Amino acid sequence: MKQAGHRLKEGVARGMAAVGSRLVRARHFRGHGVHSPFVYALVREVFMRNGLLPGDRALYDALRGAGVAERRAVQLQNLAIHAGYATFGLNRADGALVVALPGLPQEELLKLAEEAKRTGATVAIMTPCAKNGRAALCRALVAQHDSTSVDNRAYLLLFNNGLPKQHFVL
Repeated sequence: MKQAGHRLKEGVARGMAAVGSRLVRARHFRGHGVHSPFVYALVREVFMRNGLLPGDRALYDALRGAGVAERRAVQLQNLAIHAGYATFGLNRADGALVVALPGLPQEELLKLAEEAKRTGATVAIMTPCAKNGRAALCRALVAQHDSTSVDNRAYLLLFNNGLPKQHFVL
């Protein structure tokens, strides 16, 4: 009898902990709690959308060919369509949207971010927290970045569009 009561208390405690965790994250549901109209639109139109927006699919095809997961490729393609980026570059700073793939060495990532900042391109750094060195580098890039940055754990977006310096972790 004592054993069953003990298990019941553990189950209730576990359930209450899960409810508390959900309540803490509830304010971020559907973009609530994001106080930037620009980032709110990104959350609603890019991160929360499962399918591709109507438009060009070249970035999606290139990302899938490079081994990027389908969901992330859809999100970045939708970002390009939503923001009106006509050109892109994978591991190259020759487009309005520059995507740094996971295998890019740190020194090349720094050069890529600097070149994108100079040209005003947006940088998407895939898997920013994959390794300790890459995570530290991404934190340093965010700290020295002059405009808006958005980290959704799968990729870090560094916008060079003249918006105020803000960092959003979604």
